[in-house]
Amino acid sequence: MAPAAMRTAARSLAGAKPVSYWLDDPGRPAALPALAGDEHADLLVVGGGYSGLWTALLAKERDPGREVVLIEGHEVGWAASGRNGGFCAASLTHGLPNGLDRWPDEIAKLEELGARNLDAIEDAVARYRIDCDFERSGEIDVATEPHQLDELRAWHREAHDRGFTGLELLDRDQVRAEVDSPTFLGGLLDRRGVAMLHPARLAWGLKRACRELGVRIYENTRATALAPSGAGMAVRTPYGRVFARRVALGTNVFPSLVRRVRPYTVPVYDYALMTEPLDAERLAAVGWKNRQGLGSSANQFHYFRITPDHRVLWGGYDAIYPYGGRLDAGLDQRPETFLTLAEQFFTCFPQLDGVRFSHAWGGAIDTCSRFSAFFGTAHRGRVAYAAGYTGLGVGATRFGGEVMLDLLAGERTERTGLEMVRSKPVPFPPEPFAWAGITLTKRSLARADRHGGRRDAWLRTMDRLGLGFDS
Repeated sequence: MAPAAMRTAARSLAGAKPVSYWLDDPGRPAALPALAGDEHADLLVVGGGYSGLWTALLAKERDPGREVVLIEGHEVGWAASGRNGGFCAASLTHGLPNGLDRWPDEIAKLEELGARNLDAIEDAVARYRIDCDFERSGEIDVATEPHQLDELRAWHREAHDRGFTGLELLDRDQVRAEVDSPTFLGGLLDRRGVAMLHPARLAWGLKRACRELGVRIYENTRATALAPSGAGMAVRTPYGRVFARRVALGTNVFPSLVRRVRPYTVPVYDYALMTEPLDAERLAAVGWKNRQGLGSSANQFHYFRITPDHRVLWGGYDAIYPYGGRLDAGLDQRPETFLTLAEQFFTCFPQLDGVRFSHAWGGAIDTCSRFSAFFGTAHRGRVAYAAGYTGLGVGATRFGGEVMLDLLAGERTERTGLEMVRSKPVPFPPEPFAWAGITLTKRSLARADRHGGRRDAWLRTMDRLGLGFDS
């Protein structure tokens, strides 16, 4: 980074709060009391992010008489569910290309289920009066290098030839008419497959809806152990136990209570900035009248969107894997990443020179080798889990909740019959091999970005193994 660019970036960050913009909200609900003593339930849900909240809500919708308890180690929505970009996508497979590569024979059904799932989220937001700024504004994948534009054109042709006609190819002038950046060469627009929303308010709204349906929620109640108990299961917490006939685990990035699931995920730290509100002049300079989410097409990609009060969220690029896969709250703040992001922001939007960032934050997400969720059961079908959403779980976690409930009921449904649901990703190797492999892959992806998208021998090997490091 040039000295002048570094000074500009540093000045823009000087007043940024080191917390998620979404969670820094005066409307944040008070925490509920922790569990003290023993509880009994038909279903225990572990985890108060989207995965657990949707599971609990759907369980009560399916059977209003079912006794459902949800426990959360801190506060509902405090982790990835309260600090993501607010992109709620229909895709269940981390994008259509990833789904086509992995499940070509059932991709049409997966796309249909994903579209229905997004519609159901929109319906639930309206039905439960969840004030989360839900807006079906779509998303544009933008090309900032010639080889990326070639790739978008090729993908648009392939998607159209396969019958997926909901994508629109935009040339340079068309994409800049939507959102103006001198770096944009073209884009691929999905008008209906993505909604923008306030992620923390979605979590808090789901919390309220669950309680209104009778779900008993205990916050600051960490699950420490899981074991069979009679015909059901028992989960230990610091101040008591929960005895339940069935257990659904929505813990995602946190170590699973089912130990054999742990090798399938690793934590990766993601970072984001939020600007101050843009004034009328700057807002006119950047456009963005249709309020779409945007994502760049590089391997080391950015995601960005505009909020209802005209702030710009700018995130992505760096993905930090801690050696050993250990979660470390100290990594939630990474000044060197914030400086890089700020410098890249002003390269993308030079007309916003002088804008300050109000918030800068980061946190861990769970990643698996196929870049989309996986599912399973343990303890003779009494425990179900869903994990591995890899940063695209705002919408897909509702589908994951449906799958877990189907699995716990022992039902064969259109969801549980899917190869995607019945298969598992390749697990990560033990250390130091996991760290070495992930580090080598990151370097190769960065090199490909610098050299016209050309993939080196390591990435070609990963491609042959089906590990999906083209996402």
